[in-house]
Amino acid sequence: MSEKVIDGKAVAEKIKDGLKADIEALAAKGVVPGLAAVLVGDDPASQIYVSNKAKACKKVGLYSEVIKRPADFTEKELIDLVEELNRRPEIHGILVQSPLPKHISEPDMVLKIDPAKDVDGFHPINMGKMLLGRPGFLPCTPLGIIRLLEEIGVNPQGKKVVILGRGNIVGKPLAAMLMQKWPGCNATVTVCHTGTADIAAETRRADIIIAAIGKPRFVTPDMIKDGVVIIDVGVNRVDDPAYEKGYYICGDVDFEGCLPRASRITPVPGGVGPMTIAMLMYNTVRAAKAITG
Repeated sequence: MSEKVIDGKAVAEKIKDGLKADIEALAAKGVVPGLAAVLVGDDPASQIYVSNKAKACKKVGLYSEVIKRPADFTEKELIDLVEELNRRPEIHGILVQSPLPKHISEPDMVLKIDPAKDVDGFHPINMGKMLLGRPGFLPCTPLGIIRLLEEIGVNPQGKKVVILGRGNIVGKPLAAMLMQKWPGCNATVTVCHTGTADIAAETRRADIIIAAIGKPRFVTPDMIKDGVVIIDVGVNRVDDPAYEKGYYICGDVDFEGCLPRASRITPVPGGVGPMTIAMLMYNTVRAAKAITG
């Protein structure tokens, strides 16, 4: 069954290796692509994620700057920090890690990032370009999913894709991207959510299922057809005293149950996560090329 499991780490490494030529060309001009990650508060998952981003930057030869601020950092102070990063020429990409403390508005904060440095692809200008099918920065996780499908030889064109979840980070942008007449897209897309009357009826018709619903092991074997491709975006912490840490991590898909019926399936961890970081590197290099000419 191992040949069915999609190795997101290996694909991500291939993509990062593919950035070396651009990084070397920029270095010849005295430019090192620079990424600044701002972390406000002490959310454990965010700390791990930002740390992994910094390690990935160092490995591929990017400049990385992690800026940590306490949970009581004010919105005004954060705005001032982001505007300073907008002005710094050695910083080509900026991300403000979610979640932010409740007293800071995430949508408002995204608006403060220079769209030319918005390597997360969340600024309304970049989102608008995406909807219009125009060049811009695409959100890292949706872009990583499309690149992952491309690398394993699965073309969504003409296929029925069911996305579980309509969040702003994955579900909505991914649906908009897969509907475009782009290579590796041009699919018939259904988005399921809490208002969907019969989710299982939709998933059983799917050629490709992308689960980003935030519910542990939501997709079960009875909800899929034989030969389906399953991309599991979920990362759920489930408390269980039987485990040494008192919990375990699983996706939105019953991996063991669905594995026999699926033609390809991503594990959690090791599937989509590494692709998200790889696409962040990709967007940062693109930003450096565009900004420095």
